[in-house]
Amino acid sequence: MPSKKMMTSSELPKLALIDADVIVYRVAFASEEETEEICFARAKELIFEIVFTELNCDDYKAYLTGKGNFRQMVATTAPYKGNRKDFQKPKHYDALRAYLQRLGAELVEGQEADDAIAIEATKEQDKCWIVSIDKDFDQVRGWHYNFVKKEKYYVTEEEGIRSFYTQILTGDRTDNILGIKGIGPVKAAKILENCTTERTFYDACVKAYDGNIERVTENGVLLWLRRHPDQLWLPPLPSQDSTGPSGSLRDLASTESVTQPTKKSESKQE
Repeated sequence: MPSKKMMTSSELPKLALIDADVIVYRVAFASEEETEEICFARAKELIFEIVFTELNCDDYKAYLTGKGNFRQMVATTAPYKGNRKDFQKPKHYDALRAYLQRLGAELVEGQEADDAIAIEATKEQDKCWIVSIDKDFDQVRGWHYNFVKKEKYYVTEEEGIRSFYTQILTGDRTDNILGIKGIGPVKAAKILENCTTERTFYDACVKAYDGNIERVTENGVLLWLRRHPDQLWLPPLPSQDSTGPSGSLRDLASTESVTQPTKKSESKQE
């Protein structure tokens, strides 16, 4: 078992990395019948409540997804996010995005806000919170906060790798990434239960896809959140670390974990 270390409240991160895309949609949809001013006030109040009250942080960085996404050129099995073409955005969507940028939110182009957050979280190590409700972030080691469920938890390196390869098997319907038909989280967990290094996770996925390396690689590139600028995921190689530029192999038994304020098993039920 990984070694544990206790964290007091004073040792918890003081920087919050906010998925502002989620803030925009949740607040704008809830403010359809309200004025822009009320919508803006609600968004600012929510961010400040999360950062300064719920997480007791000193500062935050917010990220919005802008134009362009390399994944659109990678997806061949199905169009990336092709299931969203008829999606109706909330009335104050554009205005609220512009307002959050005036408050300092970074507009991310060429990739997603999720990538920029994962890159920053990797740089900060355990000195920041990832604030979102998006399960895709569960592949990233570090402190996480689901501000809707009010759940704080820590993702270890092993848990992050397991989450990533689980998604390779199941796909992600939200982003129109296709997995193996009939494989959900329970069956994926069974397939991956005896994996101990990232290479064994990868090999188990290739076997589940009947040897179709191209499909495994496509899903990997689409699902992987970048840890470094311009990174593209590649299948793991024996000499690479899991935070390396193009792949990984890690002895998961040696990964250190941190005692979290809320157990992951309690806060991340499917």
